Amino acid sequence: MKHLLLISIVLTLNSCHVGRYFYWNFADIHDHKKFEYRPIQNAEKRFIFPKQEVQKAFIIQKMYFRGKEMDFETFLKKSRTVGFAVIRHDTVIYEHFTKNYNRESIVPSFSMAKSFVSTLVGIALEEGKIKSLDEPITHYLKDLDTAKFGKITIEHLLNMRSGIKFNESYFNPFGDVAKAYYGTDLKKLCRNLKIKKAQDTEFDYISINTQLLGFIVEEATGKKLDQYLQEKIWQPLQMEYPATWSIDSKKHQNIKAFCSLNATLYDFAKIGRLFLNKGKWNGKQIVSKNWVQTALTNGAEKNNRLYSYQWWIYEKIEKYDGKSILKPNQKILKVQNTTDEFVQTENFGYAAHGILDQFVYFCPSKDLIIVRLGSYTPSVHWPTLFNRIATKI
Repeated sequence: MKHLLLISIVLTLNSCHVGRYFYWNFADIHDHKKFEYRPIQNAEKRFIFPKQEVQKAFIIQKMYFRGKEMDFETFLKKSRTVGFAVIRHDTVIYEHFTKNYNRESIVPSFSMAKSFVSTLVGIALEEGKIKSLDEPITHYLKDLDTAKFGKITIEHLLNMRSGIKFNESYFNPFGDVAKAYYGTDLKKLCRNLKIKKAQDTEFDYISINTQLLGFIVEEATGKKLDQYLQEKIWQPLQMEYPATWSIDSKKHQNIKAFCSLNATLYDFAKIGRLFLNKGKWNGKQIVSKNWVQTALTNGAEKNNRLYSYQWWIYEKIEKYDGKSILKPNQKILKVQNTTDEFVQTENFGYAAHGILDQFVYFCPSKDLIIVRLGSYTPSVHWPTLFNRIATKI
């Protein structure tokens, strides 16, 4: 009886974010089917990563996962991975799909979308649509109070240093990110924002910063974010398949800029290829070399060398011995031959990263891209595995 009562309450609330939160529960890899969306068309000419004619045994053949030894393919299945690909020198050297997924399967990006939005900011800047990253965000977002928000710049948003008050917990149905993800009016949510502390005081990863960046790009270019992405990235990068970008509601049609770009594994991989090639795509400069360099380094020092312009940075792992160095007290997978020292002192890998551990990781020194799609597995720290793969190739 209690369950029936709860269901009836939820159904009566399905137009508000709390009702939708309980009805759909926590975010999952099927969320692209739940929300309204705007379509993104690919171009007729498509780029397809070639594969090795014979896929050799993967460089990491054995894994120790949850106390058991297993081959790499079994590990991927048990870690709730639905798609995993390793691309080197533009060639797919390893590919694995599970649970009826394949290269045509659409999967939500969640926060991987943030790196795409950052790149659109860079393109709009180069086109002169955005005048400077030092501009106050209130130059574009007229609904925000200049007295409160006028000192926050576009760069502060890019580096997650805005000082805006925002609760990022997806586990709190009454929290701000739940309002953004499950709510139906993102602009109203932004109008009600408050300041927590002075801008540029500290790194504070909050999705509302990226949502504001999305609105700034739309205001600066006069185009919806999905249209600008289609024109400047999706078609120029010769994506194989159309994509979608989820919106808050049919009524308001606001793109969820901070998440919910929905696409296929190899199309996601192409943002990594673009950055490996310093903004060029088959000879055409899509975003400037300077932007690529700036995006990967500008916020690094301020943000403890973890994050810059909506990209995560993975570097300086001093020694790998089966225990987590990046995140103390976190359980971590073990890789075969853990007696080998794993030493890194240089900038190594960068990634777009989503909440369920979706990754587009790329390593410039190895000309390497790794994409992982799937559900969250708390006992796996994927960046360590990616860096390990990179060092062994």
